Amino acid sequence: MIRVGRPQRTVPAELASETARPSPLTPVSSMRSFWGLMRAYWFSDRWKEAWTLTLVIALLTALSSKSGVWFAEASGELVNSIAFFHDAANTTPLKSLLTNAGILVLLVILKDAGFTGIRSLVSATLHRKWRGWLDSRFNEALLDTNHTHFHAQHGSSGNAAPDNIDQRIQESIKDMTGGAIGLAMGVLAVATSLYFVGQKLLETSVEVRGLEFLGSYGSAVLAFLAVATYVPLNTWIAVKLGRLLERLNVRMQQSEGSYRGELTTFLRRSFHVAASQGENVQKTMHSRLYVDIDRTWARLNIVNTSYNSFELIYNFIGARIVAYGPGLVPFIHNGFDLKGYITGSEMVNSLISQCSWFIHVMPNIATLRANSQRVTELANAIDNVQQPQEFYSQTGRSDFRYDRQNPVFGLTIQKLELAHQGEDATPFLSAANLRFRRGEWTFLKGESGCGKTSLIKAINGLWPYGRGTIVFPEGIRTFYAAQEVKLQQVTLKQLVCLPGSEQDHGDAQVASALHKAGLGDFIEHMADESREGKNWDQVLSGGQKQKLVVARIILQQPGLLFLDEATGALDPEGKIAFHQAIKDNCPDVTVISVMHEATPPRSLSGAEFYHSVVAISDGVATKKPLAPSLPLELTTILAQPRPVPRPVEDKWLRFPRRLKQK
Repeated sequence: MIRVGRPQRTVPAELASETARPSPLTPVSSMRSFWGLMRAYWFSDRWKEAWTLTLVIALLTALSSKSGVWFAEASGELVNSIAFFHDAANTTPLKSLLTNAGILVLLVILKDAGFTGIRSLVSATLHRKWRGWLDSRFNEALLDTNHTHFHAQHGSSGNAAPDNIDQRIQESIKDMTGGAIGLAMGVLAVATSLYFVGQKLLETSVEVRGLEFLGSYGSAVLAFLAVATYVPLNTWIAVKLGRLLERLNVRMQQSEGSYRGELTTFLRRSFHVAASQGENVQKTMHSRLYVDIDRTWARLNIVNTSYNSFELIYNFIGARIVAYGPGLVPFIHNGFDLKGYITGSEMVNSLISQCSWFIHVMPNIATLRANSQRVTELANAIDNVQQPQEFYSQTGRSDFRYDRQNPVFGLTIQKLELAHQGEDATPFLSAANLRFRRGEWTFLKGESGCGKTSLIKAINGLWPYGRGTIVFPEGIRTFYAAQEVKLQQVTLKQLVCLPGSEQDHGDAQVASALHKAGLGDFIEHMADESREGKNWDQVLSGGQKQKLVVARIILQQPGLLFLDEATGALDPEGKIAFHQAIKDNCPDVTVISVMHEATPPRSLSGAEFYHSVVAISDGVATKKPLAPSLPLELTTILAQPRPVPRPVEDKWLRFPRRLKQK
């Protein structure tokens, strides 16, 4: 298979592939694995922003963990002041009680409203920044000059196309980034809590009867042993439930994405459903798709309920039994006083709470895994289609060669064969040698389904399977006008300036193009994105949208123009005006056109717009000059009834007789 270098911007970008070169890197190439996805932002051009926010979060997390130790000590002081309120040695019981209670309240405010609250704000900012960066990376990767968004959706048996790309970019990235930041903060909180709380437990540790060989570290060892036994065992249970939640979350996303996609499609074809009275069929489709959502949701609810019950029981046992159990033995044997016992138990409770963070957020971790899987699958799909022909060659024959030549020679197609998926697929269309001169207008003719549109797609690099050589005239712009026109939600001027930017053309140029295309009534609305609350896709009729395409053509001045049933929504007069506008304003353009008509339209004067015809019959495309036709005026004259002349016998046959008589 031969490939050529990347062409200029005026040639379709998917034609750019180089010999023996690996797929180019994309904005998401580093995100094809879980860890690659997780670290990409921190090693990007936004690394200063990412690391600054991360360090602030780490500092606030450490302060929050340290304040947990202060909270445990203050709790011990408060309980102690309550226990010894009536002690004779306590000369200021009320003052001591209120002071300890006030300190505890201040610590709670400092910890929850200060450290934890500010950390939540900073982490939310990091979430927003990271998500926005990822969103921009995937949009840039999908909307490149390679038409990656198009190729990524045409995976086949060996290369399954990613479903619900919109859901992956928006919901999956949003949930994944939030879950990942929460997971990282939890891990950091566990580490800092182990350091600060563990250090304090070791400082206050005492000897325990029966464990004298441990010396003064007896109570600390009991506390660590209780945490090390209780938390990992229950974490293992949580992981098992979390994996089930992960599978159900993925299934739920797929089901909801399919249902949402069908709803979106239905709303776009609402008129056709109403015209065909197809509401009952549509309801059946919706019901069938929602059944999968309902069943998956039911299973998800059961697992979530089970997990919530497990978590409530775990929290109670951990906070009321496990946390107070290790210090009970030394307290009974007077190793601890009440204050030391409460303080130690609260610190164990804090340690359990921090180490149990994985259990508390296991559903979120399961969702994180599910979302990250869908994001990395999309990144892999994007990278896989960077060389479209290599991608399609895995499921069929894709051996197209695109080249360039002097524009004097126009467009050349050689030994072209188009097929469907499969290595042994029989070609449904072949063209041995087609040449289109500069300024030549060619009409594609053939029965429905013969491959007219497929031929135009193949010329533009948008047909996946087949082989052949297409040689473009060098340095010219190409323009592909399809039958169905979908308008993006931007200003009218931007819609006319596509595929360029509205900054590329002045208002006067755009207004002139609209006027020449027959849309002069809309000139005063060029700066508007909508009209009367409706975007332009809803405002303009099918025929007006096709006139808008004419305005684009006039403005862009392409050298090679493909009309794929681009006048289907116009009446005969509109079709003539469509062609005449192009003829008058783009004198040197080469036009290749597909229409339903048996014969191409002619101008009002009877002159032919088209010079040649490509006829497709029995899977073979052949080109020949268009049969000349008489001018319209002469055709009209010949078609008028003529009076029957008087018999000539009376005048000429009798004339010799008169001579004879004379």
